[in-house]
Amino acid sequence: MTARRFRLRRAAPLLGVLLTVAACSGSPDTDSGPAQATAAPSGSVAAVCDKEPAGPTAAPAGAVVVDPAVPGDLAAKSRSAGPGTTFWLKAGKHILGGDKYDQVSPKDGDVYIGAPGAIVDGRKINQYAFTGHAANVKITYVTVQGFVAPHDEGVVNHDSGDGWVIEHSTIQDNDGAGLMAGARQQIRGNCLRRNGQYGMNAYSGGTPLTALVVEGNEIAGNNTGDWEAKIDGCGCSGGIKFWQVDGADVRGNWVHDNHGTGLWADTNNNDFLIEGNLIENNDSAALIYEISYNAIIRDNTIRKNNWVDGRRYADKGDNFPTSAIYISESGGEPRVKARTAKIDISRNYLENNWSGITLWENADRFCNSPANTSSGDCTRLVPKVKQCAAPTITTGPLLADCRWKTQNVDIHDNKFVLDPAVVGCQASCGRMGLLSNFGTYPDWSPYKGAAVQEAITFKQDNRWHDNSYAGPWTFIGYTADRVLEIGEWEGSPYSQDTGSTYTAQGGG
Repeated sequence: MTARRFRLRRAAPLLGVLLTVAACSGSPDTDSGPAQATAAPSGSVAAVCDKEPAGPTAAPAGAVVVDPAVPGDLAAKSRSAGPGTTFWLKAGKHILGGDKYDQVSPKDGDVYIGAPGAIVDGRKINQYAFTGHAANVKITYVTVQGFVAPHDEGVVNHDSGDGWVIEHSTIQDNDGAGLMAGARQQIRGNCLRRNGQYGMNAYSGGTPLTALVVEGNEIAGNNTGDWEAKIDGCGCSGGIKFWQVDGADVRGNWVHDNHGTGLWADTNNNDFLIEGNLIENNDSAALIYEISYNAIIRDNTIRKNNWVDGRRYADKGDNFPTSAIYISESGGEPRVKARTAKIDISRNYLENNWSGITLWENADRFCNSPANTSSGDCTRLVPKVKQCAAPTITTGPLLADCRWKTQNVDIHDNKFVLDPAVVGCQASCGRMGLLSNFGTYPDWSPYKGAAVQEAITFKQDNRWHDNSYAGPWTFIGYTADRVLEIGEWEGSPYSQDTGSTYTAQGGG
C-alpha cells in the first residue's frame, strides 16, 4: 500500500532450465526465455514455464491413485484418507464439482504428485483448489488453473497453512492470487503466470510468516485483472506481494512482464535476502520495499522495468523519481533481529529501467496518523498503534519509534546503465532519489515542516558509494523539485557516491 509523494495508499537443488543472467536489448514475452546476452553479469535464473520436469508416469508405491474420469475424485479421496497420504494424479483434467466452494482439503503431511499432464481445473466455477490449515502439505508436478478466487484471496494454500512445499508445478490463469503462503513454506521451480491479481500473496493475518523460501520460479504476466485501475492506489497487484514476513530468501527467480510491480514487500517485513534474480519488463518497479526492515538485495539483474508507471508520471508532469528499486519508509534497524542491520543494495546490474533507486519517506505517514493507509499497523518498535498520539508522541522514544524510517541504506558496487533512446524518454528516466515531502498532516503531527526531509537526506546514514554509472544520470535530493547534477550530488551537503565512476554513454 504505497505512499508515493503526497498520495497516500493503503534450498534444495533446482530442477529446471537454468539460464545465465545477462544484459540484453531484447524484450521477452511471458512464454519465451531471456533474450540473448550482449554482456553477462554473473548468476543464473530458472526459465520454468512449459519446461518443468515431468512427474512419475506410474503411481509411487503406496500412493492413492486419483482418476480424472471420476468427477470430484481428488476431493473425495482427500477427505476419506488419513493424514500423511500420498496421492498420485493420473494424466488428464481433474475437476472438483459444480459448486463454487468445491475444493480439496488436505490433511497434515499429505502429498500430491502429478503424472505428466495432470491438471486440476476449476473451469471458472470453483473458487479454491487446495484449502485448510493442514501443515506440511506437498504439491509437485501438478498444473492448477481456471479457479476464480475473490480479490485478496488465493487458490493454492488458500488458508496459509504452514510448512507447505510447492515444487515443479504450474499455477496459471486463475483469479485472485495463484498461491498464498504460510510459515516455512518453500516454493521452488514453479511457473506462476497470468493470475488475476498476484502470482503469490504471502499474507496470513496477524502473525508474521517466517522462513519463507522462493527459489527458482518463473513469475510472469500476473495482475491480468489490472487491480490498480479497478481500485485506485490499492497497492494490491504484481508478481509477488509480501506482508509481515519475518525471514525470506528470494533467489534465482525470473520475474517478468507482470502488470505492476515485480516483487513487493509491504508492511513490517524483515530479514529478506533477495539475490540472483532476473527482474525485467514489469510495468512498475522491479522491487518495492515498503514500511519494512533489514534486507540484503544483491547480485540481481534488473532491466526494462517501470516503463509504464514511469511514463505515466512523466506524462502528467509529476517530477517524483519513480524507479526500478523503490525503498519507501524502510531501513536498517538493529533492534529488529535479522541477518543484517541495514538495507544493503550491492552488486546489482540495472539496465535501461525507468530510473534507478529511490529512497523515500513520507513525513505524514506514521503510526496512528490518518495519513497512514496501513492504518491498523504500527512499527515493530511500538506494540500498540494508539500509543502514538499527542502529547506523548512529541518526546522520548515514541518520537523516534512511531515513524517508519528510511535509514541505514547502503547502495554500493552496483552498475547503472541507461540509454534514453531505448527507454524512450528524456531526462526523467535517469534519476536517483533521496527525498521526503514537507510534513503537513495531521494537526498533532510532530513531524511537520522539513524535519523528515532533513533526516532522510542528511541524518539517517543513507549512502551511495563505489557505483558505476553509464548514461545521463541526474539526482533528486531533499525534495522532488531539487534536481542535482553529479558534482552537486557528490559535493556538500549531500556527499553521495564517493568512489563512483561515470561514463557519458549508456548501453549494455
